[in-house]
Amino acid sequence: MYYCCGITDKGIMSHNEDAFMIGKFVSDNGVSEQVINPPFITAVSDGVSGENSGEFASRMCLEYVRDIDFSENLNISLMKVHEKLAEYSSDNPDMHNMQATLCGMFFDTDNNITVFNSGDSRLYRFRNGHITQISRDQSLVQLMYEEGSITPEQRKTHIRRNIIFPVFGNINTIPEIDLLRIDHMHYGDILLLCTDGLSDYVSALEIEEILEMPISLHKRLSLMIRKALANKSTDNITIIAVVYCK
Repeated sequence: MYYCCGITDKGIMSHNEDAFMIGKFVSDNGVSEQVINPPFITAVSDGVSGENSGEFASRMCLEYVRDIDFSENLNISLMKVHEKLAEYSSDNPDMHNMQATLCGMFFDTDNNITVFNSGDSRLYRFRNGHITQISRDQSLVQLMYEEGSITPEQRKTHIRRNIIFPVFGNINTIPEIDLLRIDHMHYGDILLLCTDGLSDYVSALEIEEILEMPISLHKRLSLMIRKALANKSTDNITIIAVVYCK
């Protein structure tokens, strides 16, 4: 059994291009708290800046993910989500080439956890007071960092940090979907999914300090949003936290 809390905020933007999903619930507004048994999927999605109908793309992407058949191969199912999104945008000129990042987790009936990611939304694990990034950013600056051409500090402020690799819905290129199996959650662990409206503006240390606070998880996530805005976030902000209950 898992407790999941999801929250999304448009921040200083006029509309929200983020969305989140917990189980069968998809939202681009407000908060959701659920106690849920596996199998289930939880995920965040961010409409790609500069592409058409980002807010529609992120929500539709998660609605397709919601309909995944758990008996089917996960990679095949996720590729079908991309194909459906690309087909819809091809058939609707107003939505042409709408795209969205996708980062999430599938919890199976044995409590195994499979992480999937396309784009630069992130998964962190908070364990024993420390935060660790589990997902890998599919971005130009991440590639430059791995090649050694920029430093960790330069990666945070690089002028091209918003350039990401092809994501869900791209009509010209098939996205690369990273799949990773991680170990079972321990008591006290928190798995944290978020869009770049949080990760680009709130440091790992700041996230750790907030997660250490003896207040409800909902209040801690709300504080993260307030911290992102205080740190001049110019993007929508979406977070899901997952805790193992039993």
